[in-house]
Amino acid sequence: MRATYSKWRCFLTSTILTAAFAAGIPVNAADTEMAPLPLKLPLPTLKGTPEDLPKGANIEVLTDKPRPVFLAPKGAGNVALNKKVAASDRNPITGEISQITDGDKEAFDDQVVEMRKGVQWVQVDLGEVCDIYAVVVWHDHRLIQVFRSVVVQAADDPDFIENVTVLFNNDTENAAGLGIGFDKQYFETLQGKLIPVKNSLRTRYLRFYSRGSNSSALNCYQEIEIYGQPVKQQQPVSQ
Repeated sequence: MRATYSKWRCFLTSTILTAAFAAGIPVNAADTEMAPLPLKLPLPTLKGTPEDLPKGANIEVLTDKPRPVFLAPKGAGNVALNKKVAASDRNPITGEISQITDGDKEAFDDQVVEMRKGVQWVQVDLGEVCDIYAVVVWHDHRLIQVFRSVVVQAADDPDFIENVTVLFNNDTENAAGLGIGFDKQYFETLQGKLIPVKNSLRTRYLRFYSRGSNSSALNCYQEIEIYGQPVKQQQPVSQ
């Protein structure tokens, strides 16, 4: 009986870690305990699906199916909640920059920060070095639309000079001047865009670029959530 239990435990552990590895989650020890992200989704928009949605091989297929569960090391949480935000547009048209990490992401006008047209960026300071497993971004899901030139970077310093890492880039025209991106464009929905961190990453600053959408030249953000753990709070693996 004990042997059978041991085999099943090994099988389940292997299955979970394999799924985590396939999703790009850094697994540093064989006994890492995984758990679903504590992700809370907003309600869907009351607006219908536009008839003239963009199409093409470089755009993900729009779906209303739930996203597969994303596993991360147990204890991971939104380390960006209420953290300091900076932006290239210091005086947005509507909203306050601080709203981007306040935890509110419903499809309401007062929960959207609208910035001017052209390439703009927002930057989140986690306040301390964290191990990052995934990033979730909601630009503006009041309307199903596709935002352009979306680039996500991480760095060790606020000027983005030291150890700059690109986590996502669908800027096929290199409009942001950060290099041509090969990730697909995607539709804004209540699920947000989940970007898995494919390699182990310790960082403090993350920057998010965009250049309007197919429906508006304005750059919008509702919420940015960064899932990870502060390095100092993590416990060493018991021997």
